[in-house]
Amino acid sequence: MNNKLISPITKAFAFMVLFISLSACKQEPAKDTESGTETVEVSNSDPLPSWNEGANKEAIINYVKDVTTDGSADFIPVADRIATFDNDGTLWSEQPAYFQLFFAMDRIKALSADHPDWKNKQPYKAVLENDMNALMQQGEKGLMEIVMVSHSGVTTDEFDTIVKDWIATAKHPTKNVPYTDMVFKPMLELVKYLQANDFKVFIVSGGGIGFMRAWAEGVYGIPKDQIVGSSNKTEFDYNNGNPVIRILPQLEFMDDKQGKPVAINKFIGRKPVFAAGNSDGDLQMLQYTASNKYKNFELYVHHTDSIREWSYDRKSHIGTFDKGLDEANQKGWTVVNMKDDWKTVYK
Repeated sequence: MNNKLISPITKAFAFMVLFISLSACKQEPAKDTESGTETVEVSNSDPLPSWNEGANKEAIINYVKDVTTDGSADFIPVADRIATFDNDGTLWSEQPAYFQLFFAMDRIKALSADHPDWKNKQPYKAVLENDMNALMQQGEKGLMEIVMVSHSGVTTDEFDTIVKDWIATAKHPTKNVPYTDMVFKPMLELVKYLQANDFKVFIVSGGGIGFMRAWAEGVYGIPKDQIVGSSNKTEFDYNNGNPVIRILPQLEFMDDKQGKPVAINKFIGRKPVFAAGNSDGDLQMLQYTASNKYKNFELYVHHTDSIREWSYDRKSHIGTFDKGLDEANQKGWTVVNMKDDWKTVYK
């Protein structure tokens, strides 16, 4: 991919790409390791082996033991053990742009063969030429058009196949590895540890729900019906006795910031007792979790490792971590220092 495309994008563009998303789509149930599911063993002696010993690891383990031990004053009934995880920047990397952006760009290029006029028509011309500056000059209207065209006009089954084919072959523009190789092993261990202790783990992300459901169940082991994200409007088509759901080029719901607690209430119906994020976009989800009557745990992943991953926070064009960092420090939430707390980053 041309370097122009992977140069830092503006906050406005990142906002558009992340939240103008997709609709729910169908997927086969997750299978064994041969289908891509990552196997992580949860050991009684050390349930988080990729985490360095320290206060943060100890806090997580002590919390889980406390709220799952019969007779504990902080015991939480199984039905109320709800955990919510952001995806981009929390479960996998998000630099130099949200991975769904690269999918949208590749999708436009794939569609261009049927649209020869795009070579001379903006905003498509900018995408086809990998010219981010020209794309930005198209403003919000142009960005909206790119996202809507790349994420609609097909059935949910068709979209599911498109995403699966892309995720199976596409590689990160600078790391040159499959995107699913950029899942954080320590966070995957944390998900498995919670699941082993009867927590019901959900993904609550600004990313597209259809985009995530196409691959996340097999990679994270989180069932597709426990994935909440942004979505487009859809419609039912009886299709001469072969019913399908068609994705429309209209935004239905944006699952970010204040939208996350709203989505949790609407789609999950129980307030989380454990929440993990990495940016200001996750702050309201953590605030909502902190208001739970049960003992709760709020975790932020702080990207501090410029060698193994990336180092960024307050002024980043992606995953801005400013207000959330201040509130976490004020309230004593757990802030995971990627450089110091993790023995390894990727799975």
